[in-house]
Amino acid sequence: MSLTCQVQIILNNISKEKAETVNKALAPDNVDFPEGLSICVENMENKLIFNFESKKNMKQIIGTVDEVMEHIQIALKVIE
Repeated sequence: MSLTCQVQIILNNISKEKAETVNKALAPDNVDFPEGLSICVENMENKLIFNFESKKNMKQIIGTVDEVMEHIQIALKVIE
């Protein structure tokens, strides 16, 4: 049996400029993901939406979500 885990994180009420800046700051880290792990980032209507998916390892997606959230927090502090 194959198990797929999906996590969606939505940052609400974020300006288009901040969303673009955060997305650009994270872009270099969003490459060369391990096999079975993916992230998709969407910027729409004052929201920045992160969709994570793991087809292999639940611990791996938890660690990835935690790391991305830390980077988002740092990026938002820097641009304030």
